[in-house]
Amino acid sequence: MSSLHRIVETATDRLMQMLLTRQSQDGTWRFCFENGIVTDAYLILLLRSLNVKDENLIQRLANRILSKQEADGAWKWFYDDGDGHLSATVEAYAALRYAGLPASNEAMTRARRFILSKGGLRNVSGLLTKTMLAVIGQYPWPRPFPFPPELLLLPRSFPLSFYRFSSYARVHLAPIAILGVRQFTVNTAGTTDLSELLPARERWSAHAEGRDVGEDRRLAGWWNDIQRALHKLPYLPQELRRMALRQAERYMLERIEPNGTLYSYAFSTILMVYALLALGYDERHPVIAKAVQGLISLACEPDGQLHIQNSPSTVWDTALLSHALQEARLPASHPAIRRADAYLLSRQHTKLGDWSADVANPVPGGWGFSDVNTIVPDVDDTTAALRALRRSPGRPEAGYGEARSRGLHWLLSLQNDDGGWPAFERNKNSPLLAALPVDGAEAAVDASSADLTGRALEYLGTWAGLRQEQPFIRRAVRWLLDHQERNGSWYGRWGICYIYGTWAAVTGLAAAGVPPDQPELQHAVRWLAGIQNPDGGFGESCRSDRAKIYIPLGASTPSQTAWALDALIAVHPAPTDAINRAARALADMLEAGDASWPAKYPTGAGLAGAFYVRYHSYNAIWPLLALAHYRNKYVLTVRKPTNRRLHSWKKS
Repeated sequence: MSSLHRIVETATDRLMQMLLTRQSQDGTWRFCFENGIVTDAYLILLLRSLNVKDENLIQRLANRILSKQEADGAWKWFYDDGDGHLSATVEAYAALRYAGLPASNEAMTRARRFILSKGGLRNVSGLLTKTMLAVIGQYPWPRPFPFPPELLLLPRSFPLSFYRFSSYARVHLAPIAILGVRQFTVNTAGTTDLSELLPARERWSAHAEGRDVGEDRRLAGWWNDIQRALHKLPYLPQELRRMALRQAERYMLERIEPNGTLYSYAFSTILMVYALLALGYDERHPVIAKAVQGLISLACEPDGQLHIQNSPSTVWDTALLSHALQEARLPASHPAIRRADAYLLSRQHTKLGDWSADVANPVPGGWGFSDVNTIVPDVDDTTAALRALRRSPGRPEAGYGEARSRGLHWLLSLQNDDGGWPAFERNKNSPLLAALPVDGAEAAVDASSADLTGRALEYLGTWAGLRQEQPFIRRAVRWLLDHQERNGSWYGRWGICYIYGTWAAVTGLAAAGVPPDQPELQHAVRWLAGIQNPDGGFGESCRSDRAKIYIPLGASTPSQTAWALDALIAVHPAPTDAINRAARALADMLEAGDASWPAKYPTGAGLAGAFYVRYHSYNAIWPLLALAHYRNKYVLTVRKPTNRRLHSWKKS
């Protein structure tokens, strides 16, 4: 055995042992889903708005926010986020002031200096940031509000209908629409004036008159189209408004999860609470009280600090880790896998959700992202769970076959008409909504993406044994081949970014039977080899997500190195120099641990420029999977039989 093979064996075994000790008794792996400081900041604002007297909780959240401040006073989403992120810094500043830090505090002074150097509070970006600042009276509501609740009354067939938006957008827009038309602000004894964040000549009061939508030429056309559509409804404006507010209220209340959160997301839950206050709910109302407790239950403690996750990644992490361990030859009969199986089977969805509206003959059977998610299944989590629950020796079939069948049926029912897969719902890909002139408009749609399509194909080809003769496989392959970038990469929606998308596309195409020598796969391999770092690893900046072009990080991260390595393994029958260098680099990173900034770099994506995730599980999941594939393909002389099938592929 060569020295590299021994290194791979040792690194794989160490990862497996670490993960076996980390599993909870209920079969889960519970790693933190770390999403900056924004959810911590918003919860502080909400608790102060509700007059919740929990100073210990507020101060713990504030301490974490303070610990993330840069030397120049700014806050960042990621290491190379320029000289700081204005909106994140304003959100942190507001939360810390509401937590009790005076404006004269040295940290606040540095933050204020940074904010003013960027033009002040008026220059913040992002609908969510502006909404939260308006709710606490620190930013003017536009008048009239460009997203009125009457959108919920428009027919589904109408191009601007509320139901044309993605489910993720809808669950945030429903409360925002209520807040916007009510021009709602919270004024309590704890309300803090943040006018010091504006240059003196621009300062406004908490009740300053908002901007007119007509003043924004980009939004004027959108607003006029909505008004023309609403005028066709056979009701007086006052009746429409009352009906719309009731519909928006019902929309939220009908989507509350058992733990009190709206759709299992912290952001939408916080907005819902404010929207209910705007509708006249008492701050002690049971729905609001349960929502607050649900928000607190989303906490994790990275590095001993309290952090509110937007949505815990328990199902995702558990499914991926169970699969990776099995790929590393942990038998399905092992108690850890059996416990994970039982947990995953218990989390398969049994209720119809919003996804079912656009599916013929819908049958529940998908999986969601978080432990508390019961109505929001998604394609990525479903394929992850199905990989973990795959048919294999040592696994009893009682209950497994039905779960796999339902999961497969659900996955296939979500395929878009264009052949690709979305995250949550079919055909939410309106170019009109994607082009909305607001920050974060990409969240308005749930279009096919290379990462989701590639991962679906990888499951279907490798583990479901479906052949390329199936029309839906051919359509998915065609979608991927048609969406390859000129440089050979693919853009990934839910990870950073071109490395992630290229890994998913290459492994998916290979599993579907596309031969390694096909030009598209060879083009992708050349691109990956061309971006490999001198140390053998790979690293891509979160800035790629906003620029929509590959931007190197200048350092190597474990998860991105693992993705690139796994993609190269999928198309090379024997290890190349690039593969061996990447495997050695990955083992070295694992040996070094998570202390360096590249090891902590967020490689999960949510919203370009505004929401990035450091999955604490990723430095274990993806390295284990890639190293296991390296060992299985290149080191072990006798491979354990799998359901993997390779098919010939002819480009149609």
